[in-house]
Amino acid sequence: MSSYRGNRINPQRFEKGQIKILLVLIPLAIFFGLPIVFLICHAFKPMDELFAYPPKFYVVRPTLDNFGKLLKASSTSGIPISRYVFNSVIVSAIVIVASVIFATMSGFALSKLKFRGKNTILEINNAALMFVPVAVMIPRYLIVDILGLKDTYLAHILPIIALPVGLFLVKQFIDQIPDSLIEAAYIDGAGEFRIYWKIILPLIRPAIATCAILAFQQVWTNVETSNLYIDNDGMKTLPFYLNTFISLNNNNVAGQGIAAAGALLLFLPNFLMFLVLRKSFMNTMANSGLK
Repeated sequence: MSSYRGNRINPQRFEKGQIKILLVLIPLAIFFGLPIVFLICHAFKPMDELFAYPPKFYVVRPTLDNFGKLLKASSTSGIPISRYVFNSVIVSAIVIVASVIFATMSGFALSKLKFRGKNTILEINNAALMFVPVAVMIPRYLIVDILGLKDTYLAHILPIIALPVGLFLVKQFIDQIPDSLIEAAYIDGAGEFRIYWKIILPLIRPAIATCAILAFQQVWTNVETSNLYIDNDGMKTLPFYLNTFISLNNNNVAGQGIAAAGALLLFLPNFLMFLVLRKSFMNTMANSGLK
């Protein structure tokens, strides 16, 4: 029994054979985690530590002054920062929910339903993975302008609601669900929507979590929609405001602390969401290519 356990690829308990793997993974984890630690420490450094020479990696005397300066500086503008936060929360919530719904419904149809043109649609989605946002910036602007969506929430939502990578991962995950399970549901009288709601969604929760993470990362850091489609400052989002504010204050001494606090505020929501859903995210990455 011990010999069998020693040859297992993923043993449930710690074994000596894992030491060589840990010797490689632990230094890599520390190396990739250092920028996160530095970003957090940098936001809490007082002014003398921000300009200390030689530079200090860790904060010695943490302070909240940088965040206070950020709030004070934003209060002098015509629009309060709470308005930008409200816009970002509304847009992010709608984009996440809509992206998950579209990805799961489309993934179910492309994986389990039979209809003409299914393979063509799948190839179009896969081709969309190759296009960066800059490549479709002009067509997107023309569509938004023709539809009369400028200075509306839809201008924030529609250009980024499609998530080709999310559809690809969800479809690959649904491929692993046995066809016999779907056929049994049909025999019991279930329709496509009931199968989707009662069978597919509960079985692909890791893929749904991954799709939500990817959608949130896309919408939370997005400044393109505020920059191109929104002229009214009251309709812009928090990432655009903070990026603009940081760029304006990054070239002066007093603005270094404000820039550090703003950078942390932009990074923290993405980091926290990944921590909460990381297990589901890793399960999707491990199983998305298997059938």
